Amino acid sequence: MSIEFVGMIFPRQWSETRGVRTPDFDLPFIRHHARAHEHAGFDRVLIASGPGSADSLQIAAYAAAHTERLGFMIAHRPALTAPTVAARAFATLDHTTGGGRIRLHAITGITAEPQEGDTLLDKTERYRRADEYLEIVRRTWTAEAPFDFEGRYFNIKGAFSPVKPLQQPHIPISFGGSSDIAYQIAVKHADLYALWGEPLSGVAEQIGKLKAAANAAGVAAPRVSLSVRLILGATEEQAWQRAEQILAQIKANPQFAADSPWQKRIKGTGSERLLAAAARADRHDRALWMPTATAVGAYGDTTALVGTPETVAQALLDYVDLGVTTFLNRGYDPLYDTVDYGRWVIPAVREEVRRRQARFVG
Repeated sequence: MSIEFVGMIFPRQWSETRGVRTPDFDLPFIRHHARAHEHAGFDRVLIASGPGSADSLQIAAYAAAHTERLGFMIAHRPALTAPTVAARAFATLDHTTGGGRIRLHAITGITAEPQEGDTLLDKTERYRRADEYLEIVRRTWTAEAPFDFEGRYFNIKGAFSPVKPLQQPHIPISFGGSSDIAYQIAVKHADLYALWGEPLSGVAEQIGKLKAAANAAGVAAPRVSLSVRLILGATEEQAWQRAEQILAQIKANPQFAADSPWQKRIKGTGSERLLAAAARADRHDRALWMPTATAVGAYGDTTALVGTPETVAQALLDYVDLGVTTFLNRGYDPLYDTVDYGRWVIPAVREEVRRRQARFVG
């Protein structure tokens, strides 16, 4: 089993400690940050997507042009683009990035996006629509002849694209969510399932549900990714001092004020799970810390592992023991944390996994 590390890049340097997120571009920073991930040993970076963000495929294309090996996990909202058009765009990018370096990360979202116009659907229906969408995308990537599709949300006649992905049989797909229907769709289409950084018991619970859905469908369960922030210090005391400083900076950010639109957003199942764990205790297991999630309304990968590199590496390995194979880690000081993770955490985790495997084989 190999362990995959995924970072994250934005169009400009930003984190929850660095003021309000804006749509501005900083092309030199994108280049520098992408290269920093590559040099640090990350396998991929996630390119986020949202109603106010830059186009994720374009950001990935730009970053790929300035790197050689780094892969790209491209967040994509099903149904905002026709599935056949999206399939062709991803297949093209799979070639132009060189070496098949992309992954489609499907996100259904907690609420509908304004771009969806008059076809606003509730969350369950958006999951069902995503199911049809991904089916069409995959068939467009693999079909050798025109095909028809008749579903509840899409009706297509004679769909075909001569542009096929470089990766075979098709571009890998990842999927995330904490609703029961999310597990059912993931096992049909995805090879990787993304979870947020919950306590070990919560992650074990979700992996169990994912495996149960796979068993019910008669397929192999996807691999599991865990998204959690890392806060490092040379000593435990220094790490926790830094964590408290980060929390104070987040609380001072007007974007996350108690009466801000950000805090008033509807919470999805994943956010509710994080907030419930935070209500039980600030600290869980070896190093998991919840207040950073509470401070921003638990909108995403907002929990943190805090400690020395040795402590954090061991905490990540605790999740490996549950079956996690991929970690999505980004810092509050985006560039310097990327470098530190590559120096202290990534090689330590990989070396310990190799040591365990060698002992098992021996």
